[in-house]
Amino acid sequence: MHKSGFVNIIGNPNVGKSTLMNALVGERLSIITSKAQTTRHRILGIVNGDDFQIVFSDTPGILKPSYKLQESMMKFVEGAVSDADVVLYVTDTVEQSDRANDTLEKIRRSGLPTLLVINKIDLTTPEKLDALVDKWHEILPDATIVPVSARERFNLEGLFNLILERLPEGEPFYDKDTLTDKNLRFFASEIIREKILRNYDKEIPYSCEIAIDSYKEEPTIDRIAATIYVLRDSQKGILIGHKGERLKKIGCLAREDMEEFLGKKVYLELFVKVNENWRDNERQLKRFGYELE
Repeated sequence: MHKSGFVNIIGNPNVGKSTLMNALVGERLSIITSKAQTTRHRILGIVNGDDFQIVFSDTPGILKPSYKLQESMMKFVEGAVSDADVVLYVTDTVEQSDRANDTLEKIRRSGLPTLLVINKIDLTTPEKLDALVDKWHEILPDATIVPVSARERFNLEGLFNLILERLPEGEPFYDKDTLTDKNLRFFASEIIREKILRNYDKEIPYSCEIAIDSYKEEPTIDRIAATIYVLRDSQKGILIGHKGERLKKIGCLAREDMEEFLGKKVYLELFVKVNENWRDNERQLKRFGYELE
């Protein structure tokens, strides 16, 4: 008997969804920072065993959209409820938000096998955790509640086994050697975006998008050219820094991560351009790989 299915990871920002996804897959596929809206796309991570294939799907954090980019991000979330075989709804021990109410209602109505994952339990007490479990039993009475710490890798094996139990029978969706549905261009752009998220404050990370202009694979080196788009000239100046020093730092950090990810040398060129309306421009958003319909 072979099992195969989509396990979609849903939740509010900053609850550790991407950390959990990477820990379950065993690879760093989703970028992780302390900033909200780190994940913009739906990213698949595929785990194969002798008699199973789990297709994990990390979605953007739930939010109330303010522009077309965020509308697209929420479409990934809505799709994750409709096409899942198993839902992982992730919360944590400190979250206080009602922005997920509509999504929780869709999960309740769906009848899908649901695991309510309480992450970051290393940051709370047993008494507070018991109270959280009781609260979530009332909100999602049909869900199985699983306390974990993705960062400390506590109870991940237990969670994994619960997922396996709920997978439907079926043949693999992807070849056994496939790790993700994304290509190298996507991961190159995400690595650059992660370095911007980690090294700039305020509006800069949320005003940036990355386009890979060229990606040439050679036997011993990959040559990559990328453009960072920002909304305003002032942001371009901040991003580049005095005599280009800040952009040079971003390029160096990104190159090092790319080399580790690819297992080979990388030559990386970065450019910065202003595109005043890219977050609300449908043509530009489609170019960056966002769904708008």
